[in-house]
Amino acid sequence: MDYMDLKEKLFSEIETYRAELIALNDDLADHPEISGQEYESSKKIVKLLEEHGYKTEYPFAGLDTAFRGIYGENNHKYKIAVLTEYDALPEIGHACGHCLSGSISVLAALALRGLQDELNADIHVLGTPIEETDGAKCKMVKDGVFDEYDMAVMLHLYNSNLLSPKLQGLASYMYCFHGKASHASAAPWEGNNALNAAQLMFHAVDMLRQHSKQDAQFHGIIRSGGEAPNIVPEEVTAEFYIRALDKQYLQELIQKVDDCAKGAAIATQTTWDKYETAAIYDNMKENPTGVSVLREIYQELGIPLNGDPDKLFGSSDAGNVSFACPGFHPCLQVADEDVAIHTREFADIMKTGRAHNALAVGAQILALQIAKIFSDEEKIQAMKADFERN
Repeated sequence: MDYMDLKEKLFSEIETYRAELIALNDDLADHPEISGQEYESSKKIVKLLEEHGYKTEYPFAGLDTAFRGIYGENNHKYKIAVLTEYDALPEIGHACGHCLSGSISVLAALALRGLQDELNADIHVLGTPIEETDGAKCKMVKDGVFDEYDMAVMLHLYNSNLLSPKLQGLASYMYCFHGKASHASAAPWEGNNALNAAQLMFHAVDMLRQHSKQDAQFHGIIRSGGEAPNIVPEEVTAEFYIRALDKQYLQELIQKVDDCAKGAAIATQTTWDKYETAAIYDNMKENPTGVSVLREIYQELGIPLNGDPDKLFGSSDAGNVSFACPGFHPCLQVADEDVAIHTREFADIMKTGRAHNALAVGAQILALQIAKIFSDEEKIQAMKADFERN
C-alpha cells in the first residue's frame, strides 16, 4: 500500500471502533481512579483488548494495574509501544484527560493491528498507570521494558495544539528535620526547633530561585510542622518538587536544594535526611525526524499549531521513555485556551462532543505518525539516528 491507501484504511478502522471507544472514555470519566488504584479502569481496557483478539499480560512489569496487549504472532521486524494512561486526580477526577488520551491510544492500536504485516511492525498496547505520582513508565524503563521497542507514542489533551511540549525533569523529595522537644515557654533553650530549620530551608530555596536558570522551578509544602504550640517542634517534614528542562541540570539543582537543607540544619542545631517521594521524571528527548512527521500530519488534518512551543508544560514519565527509545508526546486541543489542565473545568469537557471528536482525531494523529514512519525505511533510520545523536 502507498501512504494514501494506508491512511484510508486507518480512517475506516478508526470510524469502525469509534463508538466503542467513546463508551470506554465516558465510563472511565464517570468512574475515575487515582494513581495506583486503577483496578477497574485497567480491567475494562484489558477486557476490550481481549475481545478484539489481543493476548494480554495483566498484571505487567510487576505493577498491579499495568498491562501489555499484543496482537498476532509478535514476529515482525519492528516493535512499537502505544502508551495508555488512565489514572485520575484526587477530588477532581480526569482533569488531566487520561480517560480520553487512554481511549485514543487504544483506538489507534485497534486501527493499526491489521497493518502490522504491511508496516513490518508489531503494535503493542502498554497500560502505563500512576502517571500523576510515581510514574509506572519510570519503573518500566529501569526494568528494561522499553529496550525492545523502536518507538513509543501517546497523545496528551491540552488547551492548545503542540507537536512536542516542553516537559521538565522532576524530582520529588521529603526533607526531614530532627530536633529536640522541650517546653516552648518554660525551657525553650533546651530544645532544637525542627520547624525553624524547615522555615530556613524555604527561605534558602527562595533565594536560590534568583540564581537559577529560567526553566528551574521549586515547589514546597510543610507536610508536618509539630505537635502543639507549647512544644518545641522535634520532627518536621517538608516535601519539595524540583524541576528543570535538562536532566543534568536537574541533578545540579537537587544538590543545591540539599545544601539549603544542610545549611538550615547547621544554623538551627538540628539534623536532616531525605527520601524520594516519587521516581525522578526526565525531560523529553528531542527527535526532529519524528516531530517533522507530526508537523506534516497536523497540516494534513488541518490542525492549527496554536500553542506556544516554548511554554513550560509540566512533567511526565513519558520523558523517561524518550531516553530508552524514540518517544513522542504531542498535544491536541480539547479545551479553550483559558481552561487549564488539572481543573474541574477541564474534567467537565471529557464527555462532551468536543472530546468525542478529539478521540477520533487523536487516534488519526498517532496512527498516521506510525504509518508514515514505518512505511519508509529512510524515516525509520533517520528517527533512530536522531535518538542516538541527541
